[in-house]
Amino acid sequence: MLPPAGTKALEARISAVGTALLQHVQGVVEGVERAGTGPQALANAVGIDKVLASRVLKALRSQDPLTAVRLMPGPEPLRRLVRAASKRGASQGDSAAANSAIDAFEELIRTHFGDRSLLDAMLSAWVPEARREFELRRKQAAFKAMSQLKGAQADVLGATVLLAPSTDGEHIDVVWLNQLHGLHRVRPGVTVKLSSRRLTKGPTARQPFTLAGQPITHDTSPLVEPFCSSPLPRLDVRQVGETVFYLLGEEDLGGDSAVDLVFAEVNRDELNRYIPRGTSRKSYFFAEVTTPAQLLQFDLLVHEDLYRGQEPQLRLYDASFEGVANPNDPTRDIDQIDMMESITALGKGPRGFRSAEISRYGELVAHVLDRANFDGERMRGYRCRIDYPLYGSQVMMVFDAVERPA
Repeated sequence: MLPPAGTKALEARISAVGTALLQHVQGVVEGVERAGTGPQALANAVGIDKVLASRVLKALRSQDPLTAVRLMPGPEPLRRLVRAASKRGASQGDSAAANSAIDAFEELIRTHFGDRSLLDAMLSAWVPEARREFELRRKQAAFKAMSQLKGAQADVLGATVLLAPSTDGEHIDVVWLNQLHGLHRVRPGVTVKLSSRRLTKGPTARQPFTLAGQPITHDTSPLVEPFCSSPLPRLDVRQVGETVFYLLGEEDLGGDSAVDLVFAEVNRDELNRYIPRGTSRKSYFFAEVTTPAQLLQFDLLVHEDLYRGQEPQLRLYDASFEGVANPNDPTRDIDQIDMMESITALGKGPRGFRSAEISRYGELVAHVLDRANFDGERMRGYRCRIDYPLYGSQVMMVFDAVERPA
């Protein structure tokens, strides 16, 4: 990584290259007489393909040097444009100036980056639109690779956490609602695993229950059957200490065998509601990306009496090496992932708890609220939606823990 001084110098050089490209490519384009201002008119007038014309015009419209460098096609397509334009009205001086700017562009790529993709990676730090596009493409490529390596994938990975005060006023009831839609294996014999866990010590040994109030064991299914695909997928349950593992039973291979898997666990008195006064700690709830998925929808639905006046903060961790992270452990700060993801407030009440990505999601949440005896009208919601979430990452929403009232 470049030191700050080197970064500023490189940014200045890229900006100078972008300024020259904007000025001199614009001069070449304006020197060609054409029937209109759009890409097709330029393509017809110069004799190039419409895609190249569209990219050049989009870069010129940006008027920002860094954005122009990001949007411009490579040096060779630009030279092809200049050669064609010089035969159709662009002046020799404008063409020479444009070729000099293109040469500087090529030298920038060769000298500092080696290839265009690394230049795009650097630009993503300075141009928000570039960063968003850069991250999405890389995440999509990572999804394709990991789904083949892991041998399984899902269209949508849904994780919904519902929080309400326990009846004793001292603890928090937690309901986990997990959804995998379009889940299927792409290789035989692959284990598809999800888990729920409690990282902080609770008042009692952890024993999740179904929505019907039965203890979840290897003989008791937590499936929310009306919202699963038919025939019902098989879900094997294994509990190890404070962690419960859910394993998808053997199914057929391929997209035609995809299943919709929805299951819930109810944890009464799961967490302490208060921390001792003078203690500075965080309360946190997270989703783990343990199955490659095209989309993660992580929702947190919180009773109005909990974490009053607070909005959750988003943290993303790389959990592939050290395991799941605890925000109260400063040694895990170095595992945080800096990406352009965010939290959206869903408002208060079930009317806001809908999803364009998950069929019947509002109905599903209403079903869970009713079975868990939570008052949906007193719940406020938050959502983190991530396209192609990184396999092995941990997506976390964090509150300041609430001190015990005086």
